[in-house]
Amino acid sequence: MEIERKFLVRMLPEGLERHPCKHIEQAYLCLEPALRVRRAGEDYFLTCKGKGLMEREEFEMPLSEEAYRHLFAKADGVRIVKDRYYLPCGAYTIELDRFAPPLAPLILAEVEFPTREEALAFQPPEWFGREVTGDPAYTNANLSRRGGLEI
Repeated sequence: MEIERKFLVRMLPEGLERHPCKHIEQAYLCLEPALRVRRAGEDYFLTCKGKGLMEREEFEMPLSEEAYRHLFAKADGVRIVKDRYYLPCGAYTIELDRFAPPLAPLILAEVEFPTREEALAFQPPEWFGREVTGDPAYTNANLSRRGGLEI
């Protein structure tokens, strides 16, 4: 089970470049259920995400580079490219995604939690913007279909 909250980023935190970062490329094979292939650095995955926004089932399995490339070529919609920064935030990690065109200048921050109660109690840092956890337009699967949002 994945439990996460998602926010637009109002302004980038100071020192962002000092935090670990992975370059991510992903595409969607299907929206219901959301079936995604992703390359994160030198790692390749096939991920299936269930319905839901703050809480949903998520299953991930590793892929070979060859399998990834084969599936990536079959994906529909916009291929999502982003840099993901990992920032500590108390007991949690903020995953800050800076999207490349055509989704730029979109920047989202996600925080995963072990329980629903912790997710609901979380107080976001001041540099976070509007919460979009409950807005399906901001799922990566829907972003891949739209190719951009009015920000």
